[in-house]
Amino acid sequence: MMIVKSASRLGYALLTTSLVVSTSLQAGLLTQDNGAPVADNQRSQTAGSHGPTLLQDVHLIQKLQRFDRERTPERVVHARGTGAHGEFEAFEDLNGLTQASLFKPGKKTRVFVRFSSVVHGVHSPETLRDPRGFATRFYTDTGNWDLVGNNFPTFFIRDAIKFPDMVHAFKPDPRTNLDNDARRFDFLSHLPEATRTLTLLYSNEGTPKSYRHMDGNSVHAYKFVNANGETTYVKFRWKSLQGRKNLTPKAVEQIQAQDFSHMTRDLVSAIAREDYPKWDLYIQTLEPAQLAQLDFDPLDATKIWPDVPERRVGQMVLNRNVSNVFQETEQVALAPSNLIPGIEPSEDRLLQGRLFAYADTQMHRVGANAATLPINRPRVTVNNVNQDGALNHDASASAVNYEPSRLQPRPSSDTARSSPMPLSGQAQQQRTTREQNFKQAGELYRSYTPQERKDLTSSFGQSLAVADDESKHIVLSFLYKADSEYGTEVTRKAGGDLKRVMALASQLKD
Repeated sequence: MMIVKSASRLGYALLTTSLVVSTSLQAGLLTQDNGAPVADNQRSQTAGSHGPTLLQDVHLIQKLQRFDRERTPERVVHARGTGAHGEFEAFEDLNGLTQASLFKPGKKTRVFVRFSSVVHGVHSPETLRDPRGFATRFYTDTGNWDLVGNNFPTFFIRDAIKFPDMVHAFKPDPRTNLDNDARRFDFLSHLPEATRTLTLLYSNEGTPKSYRHMDGNSVHAYKFVNANGETTYVKFRWKSLQGRKNLTPKAVEQIQAQDFSHMTRDLVSAIAREDYPKWDLYIQTLEPAQLAQLDFDPLDATKIWPDVPERRVGQMVLNRNVSNVFQETEQVALAPSNLIPGIEPSEDRLLQGRLFAYADTQMHRVGANAATLPINRPRVTVNNVNQDGALNHDASASAVNYEPSRLQPRPSSDTARSSPMPLSGQAQQQRTTREQNFKQAGELYRSYTPQERKDLTSSFGQSLAVADDESKHIVLSFLYKADSEYGTEVTRKAGGDLKRVMALASQLKD
């Protein structure tokens, strides 16, 4: 049904779906979890009319137990999420680049997408400035492939060892549970490589109009591997066919005063009215020999590939809302380590850490058998010797829970073998080469319109103003090094000393 709220209060219509109750659920006795009928769901068993409640009231105990456990732990990052089902159709045959089976012209693959905010909690307003997650699961005929990325094409850090520190700095102050920009800039003043992504965050791109109106990016480079074992480095990008649209600071204030969930509402409503959102998938590729030819490290997650051509290889349409948010959107266990033959991780230092961290956090949140849940189960047969663990409902009558075995062979597949990678040098803990921390940030700033620059410098300056004096001027020097106009304007808004900023910037190397 359509509910139109007063124009004086909200000024817009909200689409709500009618509650449709399956005929199979309209009748039947109320039962406990074991199927036994419930005698009384209104009153607890007590010792007499005024006595204490009895522990033997198993229905009461079960209701409280289940209620206490009906929320899995909130995701540390990407807690606020919205999911939808859809389909990906390939346009090109990429057989020369990869043996991944989904890239055949006309081939359609089911997908599930989870959009999210990164830093803020599960009930936070969707107007808050934040990167947005754009994670896509492809249910391919060779297993699940998860392309777990963001709307930004770059990230704040280049090494996974800094990820826990970054999240701690971005999260609320542990003393007060309040946002504290001073803590963030204390941390970020040590990370010149964050300059480009900070520019994205404080621009209007940090507040997208909706999930339908933003692009998605793999952020990391991966490897395509063909049937001959030849590798090609690849980056992925989803381009919105609805167009990219963002909110100005003024529009953010207006919407936040009216709607707590404007991005979720927009996506759910669009799909419900059959205005299905679409994205084209583009790839960029580099041969291994080309990596050393660029003046920056192309496997650095803080960088884009600005002069590498893009190639349109397919299209995704989201055409079905979830039936149950918890069972699908919240229990989906997306992880970059979910790869298929033909797609491998690159040596990107941030990606290498995410291969472990994402799968591990899902195992912590959802459990050892999370992969057996309907939203996570591959559309191909799973055949391994993993066993037991909490909530393992897969029936197995075999005595062979090991491998190798002649009684029940489980042969391996040569097509799934990892590609060879030449190695040299020694084990080390050193800075990456070709850092180039500021050039791409300056190019991004200059790509914005005058009004977009004004919004960026105002938003950035307001947040940076509360930082401690030293951290503030160091961050300002990063911006000045990227573009002198950029640094000057934010210095003015943040109440900094321009001469000091210029002196610090002169000591920086790009």
